[in-house]
Amino acid sequence: MNKRQTRILPVLFFLLLGAGSLVAATPTAAAGDVTARQINDLFISASSKANPSVVTIATERVVQRPFRHPFFDFWGDDFGRFGPAPESRSRVLGSGVIINAAQGYIVTNHHVIDDAEDIEVMLIDKRELLAKVVGTDPSSDIAVIKVEAGNLQQALVGNSDELRVGEWVLAIGSPFSPNLDHTVTAGIVSAKGRSDVLSLSSRRYEDFIQTDAAINPGNSGGALVNLKGELIGINTAIATDGFSRSSAGVGFAIPINLVMRVVDDLIEHGKVTRAYLGVIIQDVDASLAKALDMKSPVGAIVSEVHSDTPAEKAGIKEGDVIIRVDDIAIRDNSHLRNVISSSRPDDRRKVIIIRDGKEKTITVKLGELPAEETLAARDDDRDEEATVQSRTGFTVADLDSREALRFDVRAEDGVLVTRVNSRSKAARGGIRPGDVVVRIDDQKIRNLRDYRQALKVYKKGDTVLLRLVRGEVFLYVGLELS
Repeated sequence: MNKRQTRILPVLFFLLLGAGSLVAATPTAAAGDVTARQINDLFISASSKANPSVVTIATERVVQRPFRHPFFDFWGDDFGRFGPAPESRSRVLGSGVIINAAQGYIVTNHHVIDDAEDIEVMLIDKRELLAKVVGTDPSSDIAVIKVEAGNLQQALVGNSDELRVGEWVLAIGSPFSPNLDHTVTAGIVSAKGRSDVLSLSSRRYEDFIQTDAAINPGNSGGALVNLKGELIGINTAIATDGFSRSSAGVGFAIPINLVMRVVDDLIEHGKVTRAYLGVIIQDVDASLAKALDMKSPVGAIVSEVHSDTPAEKAGIKEGDVIIRVDDIAIRDNSHLRNVISSSRPDDRRKVIIIRDGKEKTITVKLGELPAEETLAARDDDRDEEATVQSRTGFTVADLDSREALRFDVRAEDGVLVTRVNSRSKAARGGIRPGDVVVRIDDQKIRNLRDYRQALKVYKKGDTVLLRLVRGEVFLYVGLELS
């Protein structure tokens, strides 16, 4: 065996392992060539199967760009604007995947076609078609559009639940330019179940597949496929260093099982109907797990149960830790939100919780998620809490909350300081987590409601006198509100 063959074989053996040990490596060059061709053919076959179902999408939208002379910049944002803002047209490039050839349905990202006046679809055979919107779901960033055309080829839909970390995948789309349509890049599944990637909002549903296959602007809405050529995700977003818009090896795709759940509703109803429990939940971190005597920080802890909701009717209580729904082990609050929302209203689910250190099974008949207006009203309390926190520099909780278990609280009335912003005036004034606020000026504080009400009468710059309990000691702190 010559030196050149000796160098090649280890590389082929490495590729062999990455492809799942399809054929045992042999020390002969001929066997190595066969293995290389087999691996090669897998990628070629997957690309050939998936590529015809991928389309390029170009949209036009009207953009208003207010004009102001630089001379007026010194005077602020609203000074020096003259008349209505001039309009211009912006062209946005994206991708899509044909999921129903007979009906002309194409799935893409909501952000690709959002506010578009015209949607143009370009097929692999160079045909250009106008599309109309069937329905969009901003919460999952999924949209369905429709074209009128024959001789279309739809994608072979796979099962994203069967996807494994380390598995080879291909990303197909139109990065940067229509001239680069149907670009195929390869990588592996880097992780599954990524959440809080695009937004921390509780109204978004994120359960991303992470991949290092190159995904760039223009790939949004395109296909992520496995080596069988099956569609297992819709490419959606990339993470960058903040200075570049191109791939840094961290891309995200929406799992096809979630996509098709949304697509079915959009086609049938024009909107997505989701189930809900009616609780506010948060992750179980290491300190909470320790306080609750849990072996590991998994699941989602219920911090609030809304009245007249499926959760309340079923008997779920604040402080319960939800660890499973049916046979699905719950990782965190985002995972629970996705599992419940992918169910249908009126479905019955067995919710396994930990309460007082013991597992308990509760059967819940899920309800239909209320409209955005109702959710917004329910978010008022949390918005108020965020406002209070920004004014004081620390967060608080009632003394009977699960968070209080982390502290040795001996006070009977008041609110517990749970976190303090290290850069805040509160931190500089010596306020610490574990302190209990029992009085603001001359107002006695018994609970969270008293605390919020007391702070409402003060404005920015006011200084309040806080009476705190720390262990068995009382102390006063003067705090200027932000």
